Amino acid sequence: MYIKVKVHAGEKKNDLKQKSQDAFEIWVKAPAERGLANDAVRTVLASHLGLEAKKLHLIKGATSPAKIFEIK
Repeated sequence: MYIKVKVHAGEKKNDLKQKSQDAFEIWVKAPAERGLANDAVRTVLASHLGLEAKKLHLIKGATSPAKIFEIK
């Protein structure tokens, strides 16, 4: 299953809004550098979905605010 995510990095708090069954908008405190925001997004999304973070794989958008994750 693929999950589309729009990320806002460097925010004041971590937050998640579900747009549809497979689309989310996520705000994270971590800055968009050295993959810190990607790791924070993976953690927030996994927590919301009730999964381990290692089961979510970033397949597109490593340097973009629009990302696609795959659940393995």
